[in-house]
Amino acid sequence: MAEVPVSWPEKGLIEFQNFSMRYRPHLGLVLNDVTFTVNDGEKIGVCGRTGSGKSSLMSALFRMVPSASGCIKLDGVDISTISVSTLRSRLTIIPQDPVLFSGSLRFNLDPSNTCTDDELRTALKQVQLADFVGSLEFEVSEAGGNVSVGQRQLLCIARALLRKSKVVVLDEATANIDLETDRLIQQMIKEGFHGVTRLIITHRLETILDSDRILVLDAGQVKEFDAPSTLLANKESAFAQLAHQANIQA
Repeated sequence: MAEVPVSWPEKGLIEFQNFSMRYRPHLGLVLNDVTFTVNDGEKIGVCGRTGSGKSSLMSALFRMVPSASGCIKLDGVDISTISVSTLRSRLTIIPQDPVLFSGSLRFNLDPSNTCTDDELRTALKQVQLADFVGSLEFEVSEAGGNVSVGQRQLLCIARALLRKSKVVVLDEATANIDLETDRLIQQMIKEGFHGVTRLIITHRLETILDSDRILVLDAGQVKEFDAPSTLLANKESAFAQLAHQANIQA
């Protein structure tokens, strides 16, 4: 396995190059000859109908499934040449179902114990949870059962802020929460992760309208990849049709 610097990736430049993937050797391709580049610091919305390959894209980036052909590069490094543990330690994912552990709030925010209390409190303040509990020693129950779904997701956002990754993936992160918390999370994605490459996988199209570009997948292939305004202006585009079905006005 190749070694990468502690600072890698410094930019967050993502390149999919003729990448194909299947979940089992006898099954069909879920990603088929996918090629696109995400520039460092870009906010990219990823959408498509159910089964289009949205979550498969995330599985590929985190090497949950090996490639059938092609490669993915991060800051010019083929991710298949480095260890899975190194790769995943340099990326951050905010999933649909937030993961919290039984233990203190401090441990949930900073499992590796690398941040100061001031940094933890600043992160809580950023996600508007500074007054949520009185102490970093607040005991979180198993799977976060004593906090609401919205609060669990905000705590995951705070954890992501503290990790300072150059690439953050949000996989349907706001699918199960109320609109007000959704708006707060969208604000955090825009302001808290400024300069960070963000891939936002979603079926809520209104949450990605302010993206730099939108990647539309269809049957495991790139259907469209352009600015939202450009795609919406073309009534024949797949994105415009998805937006119309979601009652979003151009």
